[in-house]
Amino acid sequence: MESSTKTARELYEALRADPRRRRFGFGRKPALVNVDLQNAYTRPAEFATAYETDPRQIEHVNKLAILLRAQGCPVIWTYVAYLGSGEDCGVWGTRADMSASLKSIKADSRQAQLDDRCDIDRDRDIVMNKRMASAFFETNLGSLFTFHKVDTVIVTGGSTSGCVRATVVDSLSRGFRTIVPEECVADKHESPHFANLYDMAAKYADVLPVAEVVDFLESYKPL
Repeated sequence: MESSTKTARELYEALRADPRRRRFGFGRKPALVNVDLQNAYTRPAEFATAYETDPRQIEHVNKLAILLRAQGCPVIWTYVAYLGSGEDCGVWGTRADMSASLKSIKADSRQAQLDDRCDIDRDRDIVMNKRMASAFFETNLGSLFTFHKVDTVIVTGGSTSGCVRATVVDSLSRGFRTIVPEECVADKHESPHFANLYDMAAKYADVLPVAEVVDFLESYKPL
């Protein structure tokens, strides 16, 4: 067992620096899944539910979206929003600490709206309302990727320890090579953020600097 005195960030940085670490790599066709980049989670000055982010997070995500869109690759934006009663939260909304934050995100509220700094092509990008953590759960995301012959899924958004991780695990479980650009994901606290980057990098995804993902996309040629 590794030393318990190391912080989550130190464990992640040691793993990232290990030259023996194997990668899944990029495949033949990528897609971009931007998880819940909505005001409830991107506007800390307005909402207590918001995550701490790299100040350039949305800028980086937009760069990825532009590059993928230009090559005819799918760009997905998810958001969470619920009925006024909150009945569609299901058991997830019964926890006292989750109930207030989830049920406050009404379908037509500002919290539910995607951050207007996001570069969304409303005629082409796919905007998807999800109600549970994973972007794959009870949505048509998997069948869309089958139709588009996607084999690589790039995941951004928040939270690292929640909806991003759930989406990453489901992505790998469905046989997709999965990429997480480090600067493009966020969480409320540093420890769960880096603990989950570590766990995803060790098991479920290639966690890479966004610059490396950009480099791949800039040289990518569709088949």
